[in-house]
Amino acid sequence: MWLQRRFGVGGPVIFFRVSLCDNNLTAMFNNNFAMMQHHKYSLTDIENMIPWERDIYTALLVQWVAEENDRIKKQNQG
Repeated sequence: MWLQRRFGVGGPVIFFRVSLCDNNLTAMFNNNFAMMQHHKYSLTDIENMIPWERDIYTALLVQWVAEENDRIKKQNQG
C-alpha cells in the first residue's frame, strides 16, 4: 500500500498478478485474441480477471469447444 501511494505502483496486486502468471507473453496474447474474437469477451473483462480465474475460464472454454466438436462430428456421421 505504501508503494502504491509513493511510487504509483500497483503494489501487492500487481506483484501477485505477475508472479502467478505462468504463461509466456505470446500465449497470453493468443488467448486474449481467441477469447475476444471467438467467445465475445471484452479485453477489459479479460484483464480484470485474477490469474486463476482466467485459467478456470480458459479450461471451461476448452472443454466446451471439445464437446461441441464431438457433437458436430456425431451429427455429421449419423
